[in-house]
Amino acid sequence: MNYDLTAEQKMIRKLLRDFAEGEVAPGADERDRSKRFPIEIFEKMADLNLMGLPFPEEVGGAGADTVSFAIAVEELSRVCASTGITYSAHISLGCAPIYLFGTEEQKQRYLVPLCQGKTLGAFGLTEPGAGSDAGGTRTRAVKDENGWVINGSKCFITNASYAKFLALTAVTGQSDEGRREITAFIVPTDAPGFQVLDNLNKLGLHSSNTTELVLEGVRVPEDSVLGEIGQGFKQFLITLDGGRIGIGAMAVGIAQGAYELALNYARQRTQFGRSLSKFQAIQHKLADMHMLIELARTYVYKAAWLKDQGRKFTKEASMCKLFASEIAMKVCNQAVQIHGGWGYIHDYKVERFFRDVKLTEIGEGTSEIQRNIIAREIGC
Repeated sequence: MNYDLTAEQKMIRKLLRDFAEGEVAPGADERDRSKRFPIEIFEKMADLNLMGLPFPEEVGGAGADTVSFAIAVEELSRVCASTGITYSAHISLGCAPIYLFGTEEQKQRYLVPLCQGKTLGAFGLTEPGAGSDAGGTRTRAVKDENGWVINGSKCFITNASYAKFLALTAVTGQSDEGRREITAFIVPTDAPGFQVLDNLNKLGLHSSNTTELVLEGVRVPEDSVLGEIGQGFKQFLITLDGGRIGIGAMAVGIAQGAYELALNYARQRTQFGRSLSKFQAIQHKLADMHMLIELARTYVYKAAWLKDQGRKFTKEASMCKLFASEIAMKVCNQAVQIHGGWGYIHDYKVERFFRDVKLTEIGEGTSEIQRNIIAREIGC
């Protein structure tokens, strides 16, 4: 096995590292306080041809791979998790379902402007009563002579305030076995009856956009169906496999950023006449943090590599997301502990990392759901 990155992947890592430190990091604390969405960052990323990074050039992408996408999410999240999750959701949830299931006309109409950064990608699956039980969707779409009429609501939807359109699921019928048939639709966010509500007060990720969607008699034409009628839930589960690689990479990035802050603080902070980094208790904490991050990163890259090879990666996506998110929580907790009282203060940054990281154990399926998937995949 070759663990070296390719020349292109190394170039992307350097580009994203320089961009993250030069453009994203300087305003991260201020954006966290003010809860301001950094639209200008994504405009600059569009100028660098990053908004369609893993998609083919013929749809406006950069023709890179999933490993490069994971590297990009990690580097952004290392300095600002809000920026990392915005980018991850744009690529893996906003662009991917249109790329995977859209017609050629839909790709040209919707995917090209997404990859060019002319709009942000979003994905409407979760509902107030259908989170882990995503099959419990209550949003409904009824067909008439003019197309479809959609009624319902979605919650915890990333990027919707900055999306001109998004894919979402709705119940369109019932199978002979009595199961609800769920279909995916591409819906313009400015359609009459469509409301995007951005009023959630979150624990962390303050400068990312997390919304609720309300659809009251929203009418879309027949060609708004994404993929096959009745296959929307299956399509979105496939989409979530890719999304879990993004969340795993985000968790690795947050953990790396928190670890670096803790290491630098331990080297500089003096107690009892010597730096904290000379105390064995602190050394062991930092050694464990470094080890866990390296292991998580390796498995995120493995899941991404499997996806790039066209091989099955459902189990590996769940494993990388589960492991990376849980070790990131541990790393951020220890980073705060190493900082002592200062770790509880906003100016020392690890407090932000600690608040932001919790979402990685929830988004794209909770840790409990990941364990269910892994158990199913190993034949339990």
